[in-house]
Amino acid sequence: MRRLAVALAFAAAMAGCGRQEFTEAEKRTIASMSLSALAPLPLDPTNRFADDPGAAALGATLFFDTGMSRDGNVACGTCHKIDRQFQDDLPRGVGVGETNRRTMPLAGVARDPFLFWDGRRDSLWSQALAPLENPLEHAGNRAAYVHYLKRRFGERYERIFRPLPDLTGVPANAGPFGTPAEQAAWAALSDTQRDGVNMAFADIGKAIAAFERALVHPPTRFDRFADALAKGAAPAGDAALSEEEQAGLRLFIGRANCSTCHTGPRFTDNHFHNTGVPPVAGLPADRGRIAVVEEVLADPFNCFGKLRDGGEEACGELRFMQKSAPELVRAYKTPSLRGVADRAPFMHAGQFATLEKVLDHYVGAPASVEGETEIHPVALSERERGALVAFLKTLSE
Repeated sequence: MRRLAVALAFAAAMAGCGRQEFTEAEKRTIASMSLSALAPLPLDPTNRFADDPGAAALGATLFFDTGMSRDGNVACGTCHKIDRQFQDDLPRGVGVGETNRRTMPLAGVARDPFLFWDGRRDSLWSQALAPLENPLEHAGNRAAYVHYLKRRFGERYERIFRPLPDLTGVPANAGPFGTPAEQAAWAALSDTQRDGVNMAFADIGKAIAAFERALVHPPTRFDRFADALAKGAAPAGDAALSEEEQAGLRLFIGRANCSTCHTGPRFTDNHFHNTGVPPVAGLPADRGRIAVVEEVLADPFNCFGKLRDGGEEACGELRFMQKSAPELVRAYKTPSLRGVADRAPFMHAGQFATLEKVLDHYVGAPASVEGETEIHPVALSERERGALVAFLKTLSE
């Protein structure tokens, strides 16, 4: 009987823990993570076509057009699949060849100050251009894209943007990257010819960016729960979270330290962190953010470049970005966790197959192969890890 009494008392205590009320501070934190707290999408003064419906429609056409590649088989939508959160479920993206990084989802991407896992582009429209010339992705060259634009969409482009440049004397294939012949053809062009091609090429990026600005996160059970909690109402129905899910949420914003980086309505701080994620055997060395600082500064399509619309007052992120620091070594962007349960594998090169494996990594906090990891071991029981996974699933439902 004594054993039974102890067991009943323990069960009652555990049940009480499950029904533990959130503190006022926790409620404020939870409310700040709801999509309801997300500020309106800011204007992009570097792209005067960012909110032009015609530009967005052309951008959508270009996004799904396999003609925008060297072999005619790859579009932006090849890796950014419309029914998979605009990602592809692969450890590394596959275009003309297999890339070295995981395809990132695109919902909310217009809010990111720097793009790609390492932040090597500083605007959504400049980001859209990089894969077009990457030999493992679209593998094309900018003269070919501008010729294609004129041939297929010339009248449509000119109604939205401006007259196309005179392409007389511009060879079918020329660009600063690509084959030696294409690079030589680019070098042989006059400054006026190169400027004309670059302008139209930049407009391709601006059109695609206008389309991507419309890609947003849908509300989930977590948002309905957070909104009800903020109103002082008892979450019910599809706004309710189970005791396990609430326990996971409490860990997420508390002892597990997840919300240190995965914060705000998009569950990301938009910064770069070394969290000791191991490299993938057989892939080229990848040093993360530190390796691309000079690249983003040298990009002719960056905010300081002459193809930016508007004034330099829009370039604060680029002007004041961190350029050299030990913490940038093997640092990668904090991805949004919205929809995360439905897009395994995880990390910048698909290192972990399941959310459970991700948690194992953060619990153990192994040393980084280079630089210093920012994470420290945290003691979480199997039940607590299960609760965290249960909570993360509420960001997908």
